[in-house]
Amino acid sequence: MASNRTFTFHNGVNIPDIGFGTWQIPNEEAYKAVTTALESCYTHIDTALAYQNEENVGKAIQDSPISREKIFITSKLPAQIKGYDATVEAFDETISNLGVDYLDLYLIHAPWPWDDIGRDCTEGNIESWKAMEELYKEGKIRAIGVSNFAEKDIQALIDACEIVPMANQIPFYIGRDQNSLLQFCKQHNIVVEAYSPLATGQILDHSKIKEMATSYGVTPAQLCIRYCLERDTLPLPKSTNKERIIENSQLDFTISSEDVQKLATFEDVRAK
Repeated sequence: MASNRTFTFHNGVNIPDIGFGTWQIPNEEAYKAVTTALESCYTHIDTALAYQNEENVGKAIQDSPISREKIFITSKLPAQIKGYDATVEAFDETISNLGVDYLDLYLIHAPWPWDDIGRDCTEGNIESWKAMEELYKEGKIRAIGVSNFAEKDIQALIDACEIVPMANQIPFYIGRDQNSLLQFCKQHNIVVEAYSPLATGQILDHSKIKEMATSYGVTPAQLCIRYCLERDTLPLPKSTNKERIIENSQLDFTISSEDVQKLATFEDVRAK
């Protein structure tokens, strides 16, 4: 799926192979962070209505000298919103917040509300997906997908709807490979996006990761992000630090297959 620094969805739309994540970046800091990312060669920006930073993410994109068509924008339907009409309303709010005419990718943020994880919201997800299919057909979204969906959640959409999700954004990092889900998505030609590729920073002090990073002449963060690419997933690192934003995009090296296999055997990488 990864080719020429892009992944390709099953509808032919290309997405840059690394995105700048904005989760946990407050609205007042989002403008500077996204501006820095755009100046540092990122052209793929990931946000969500639930992040409460879409307005300044959008302003940074509007103020950038890079044309809108060259910036790939992802946002997400809040996890607690289920149903056709509510989905359309939330999408319209996101478009207004960002100040754009269309999204490149729109995701259902989770199959259940965050305060009720595991609840069966199958019918609501199906209705939301049907609304997203319609927005897609109208040209308001270039690609549609899901986030935090397990195999059964995706299968429910496939069985009841017209369009197979084009992406599934999940937590994916060394020690949390989710191999069964990864294989399921591959079988259905669903691009897997890896959020929290650094496990929110918890894996950067792991002694074996630091040792391997040194052997490649890169930082632990670069090794962890590159690992996601080696596993055919699309990483979404985030930072508000300019040096780290730049560093996280400098991935012009490869990890040997032997070392990828070693990293894939790690279980609890958050333990030193």
